[in-house]
Amino acid sequence: MRLLLAALTLCALIGLAAPRAQASESVRFGIQDDSWLTHGAGTLDDRLDRLESLGVDVVRFNLHWDRIEPVRGEPNWEESDLILNGLHDRGIPAIVGLVGSPRWANGGRTPNFAPGAAAFAEFSRTAATRYSWVNQWLVWNEPNQARWLRPTTPAVYVRQLLNPAYKAIHAANPSAKVGGGVTAPRGSTAGVSPVNWIRGMRTAGAKLDAYAHHPYPSNSRESPFANGSCKYCTTITMATLERLLSEVKRAFGPKRIWLTEYGYQTGAYGVTQQRQAELIGQAGMRVQKAPRVDMLIHYLVKDEPEASRFQSGLFQNSGRPKLAALAFPFPIAQAGRSGGNLVLWGQVRPRSGAQTYRVQIRTTGAWRFSGGMRKTSARGFFSTAVAAGPGARVRIYSPQDAAYSIAIRAR
Repeated sequence: MRLLLAALTLCALIGLAAPRAQASESVRFGIQDDSWLTHGAGTLDDRLDRLESLGVDVVRFNLHWDRIEPVRGEPNWEESDLILNGLHDRGIPAIVGLVGSPRWANGGRTPNFAPGAAAFAEFSRTAATRYSWVNQWLVWNEPNQARWLRPTTPAVYVRQLLNPAYKAIHAANPSAKVGGGVTAPRGSTAGVSPVNWIRGMRTAGAKLDAYAHHPYPSNSRESPFANGSCKYCTTITMATLERLLSEVKRAFGPKRIWLTEYGYQTGAYGVTQQRQAELIGQAGMRVQKAPRVDMLIHYLVKDEPEASRFQSGLFQNSGRPKLAALAFPFPIAQAGRSGGNLVLWGQVRPRSGAQTYRVQIRTTGAWRFSGGMRKTSARGFFSTAVAAGPGARVRIYSPQDAAYSIAIRAR
């Protein structure tokens, strides 16, 4: 960890900018919460306003075929039309997943059973034609787990889902990109590890433009950087992102990487609100500095009602904001140290273009500004050095938003 932080510090101090050789100015940060987006409190415009205020670059949304067309030949697109047209009208790009099979397409079984290839291709073609402005698609969700796909094999996934959808989507929209894999970080009971899934997809002749993965942590103690040197792991989390990059490159060449679901839960099964907020910044820094990674999607906007379900939202189920609601639009993290200087990484996400910000430090007593106004890159990223010793609390202020980030404690 010390070696990694030292390397990050050296890169950050060269021109006080993200390292140009690998760090991506184009990486996008988004959100998925289908239930909230579709049925949340207030109007759809209210919910879209909130997404804009959070500074999302992209929204992931799933089309459940089994719900859209439970009766063959009688599809109902009303709900998905409302959401995807609403996002399109606001200029918010969508990455759309195709999931679930109706009983008539899979032999009368549950939606996690693979449908026939021809029927799925036709649904994929229809969706890509109907939503012609959507340029990024995902095929299925976590097919390496039995609860999402049966039979749970890479060959079934490639031959009955991925390749038919890839061909159909490209026929409808030649400029579209199709993400395959969409794997869970582990196979779980009766499933397949993402490492073996990637290798199996290659053997089956997978066609894809990008590889999608969900790098959830193995436990609440794991950070985006912890255990990142694991060479033989078959579970792939954010901490072992290099394993994902190497396995995908070996299987398919230098394909782009989409991290399409990720987050830390708070409460009895997770971390504190402060820790969740800090981890949002650390994950953002990890992804922005990684090669070939195009996006990171946070899951969810709002905690689910049942405490045993996902509590990874930026807001509590009551609607009350968590500290994560500050961390998402203004993520910050410690990138390293150089002598007595703290190297701070972050981003100002609302709006587009270069943004102004100021740094505040608190050692004892009141907060004080450190230096004058600073400027982000054209995508809102910054890397800057400030005189802050270990134990000092640091945050940023965005004048245009009249808002502060969370405070982090310098190490």
